[in-house]
Amino acid sequence: MFYGRENERKKLCTMFHSDGQMISLIYGRRRIGKSELIKQVLKETDIKSVYYECKQTTEQNNVDSLAELIGEAFDFPKPAFENMEDLLCFLFQKSEKEPMILVLDEYPYLRENSKGLDSVLQSVIDHYKDTSNMKLIVCGSYVDTMKALLERQNPLYGRIDLTLNLKPMDYYDSALFYPEFSEEDKVRLFSVFGGIPYYNRLIDEKKSVRENIIELIASSGARLENEVAMYLNSEISKITNANEVFEALAKGFSRYKDILDQSNVSSGPALIDILDKLMRMDVVAKEAPINDENNKKKSGYFISDNLSLFYYKYIFRNMSRMNIMDADVFYDRYIADDFETKHVPRIFERICKQYLIRRNRKGLMDEIFEKIGKYYYDDPVEKKNGEFDIVTQDDKGYIFYEAKFRKEPVTESSVQNEIRQVKQTGLECYRYGFFSRAGFTCEEGNDRILIPLSELYQ
Repeated sequence: MFYGRENERKKLCTMFHSDGQMISLIYGRRRIGKSELIKQVLKETDIKSVYYECKQTTEQNNVDSLAELIGEAFDFPKPAFENMEDLLCFLFQKSEKEPMILVLDEYPYLRENSKGLDSVLQSVIDHYKDTSNMKLIVCGSYVDTMKALLERQNPLYGRIDLTLNLKPMDYYDSALFYPEFSEEDKVRLFSVFGGIPYYNRLIDEKKSVRENIIELIASSGARLENEVAMYLNSEISKITNANEVFEALAKGFSRYKDILDQSNVSSGPALIDILDKLMRMDVVAKEAPINDENNKKKSGYFISDNLSLFYYKYIFRNMSRMNIMDADVFYDRYIADDFETKHVPRIFERICKQYLIRRNRKGLMDEIFEKIGKYYYDDPVEKKNGEFDIVTQDDKGYIFYEAKFRKEPVTESSVQNEIRQVKQTGLECYRYGFFSRAGFTCEEGNDRILIPLSELYQ
């Protein structure tokens, strides 16, 4: 089964069935599902296609391997080409008579060993732009390399018709990979494995959440034990700095100054460099309060990739213990309690935010909001400041949301208490929203929205 990516599939199908030559660039982090997306869309079309996964070998080796696929696609003996330019010209000429799709997956591998490949590709694209019906997809996991193809100084600048930057799936699409679990357990699984299809495909529905976590990440030799380190090493040269930053973020430090103080990163510029890199890789995100977006001092960083967060919170710092302990004992001692009482409730807030965004995009909110995020406040009476984690802003004003992942239902008194605390800070809300894992013992009203966990997965 193939889950999610509806918008991306539609865009690629539209591209395939459009007239003339079209060039698409698809990129995103490893394991995000780029190749599976392309293969799925190719299954859904009857246009002749050649899908090639580039190799970290010489240009000629890649040319020979691709030539074999061309022979198979057109049902003739393997053709011979001197170089990649000859091969590309052959295919673009072929597409003048009948439309075809060419996929160059992991393009950075080919680019690395084919001198001036961007210029060669640009030359071929320009030469056949008025005559070919080629639909070319250039795909890759090295985000910086792929983004560089879109920059003004690159030969391919202005030649890309469709760009897809594949992001992690949200909680809803991720849950399609494990439909048999309860809604509570879907929250727990998402809090570990996030929106990466490859990780979610590994989840075994015959096992409990605990067993899946232990077998996949929280035991010596687990399938994903080295996944985070491998991904970081593939993109970052100074891995020590990345580890330092992740550890500080996993402990809850989010402000730039605090991260610099807590980590052993040598300097401010070095920290800025590593944070920028991690944000481009979609494992760290930066968030400013919606009521003070330009205030750098109030902006904060957080680990946005759930597996990375879980790894640095529980595995990285306890690796030596994990390697010499029974897996169940290790889980009970270093993970179980904090995971259930702190980690999952925190990720539940992200899920609730994603739920609101999903509904907003579909036009299902009573008022379409323009902003969603944290709201920063100063409380002069209590002489303190703080943040509300989920606040939306629409034409009518603000709506405050509170997410409760607790065993007990939300009561009328707890609702009134939350509303009172919000009002004390000076945040003027015209409605208040409450998410609850265990439901409610209070009634919904004109000024409040009650959202049970079940509604998030309908």
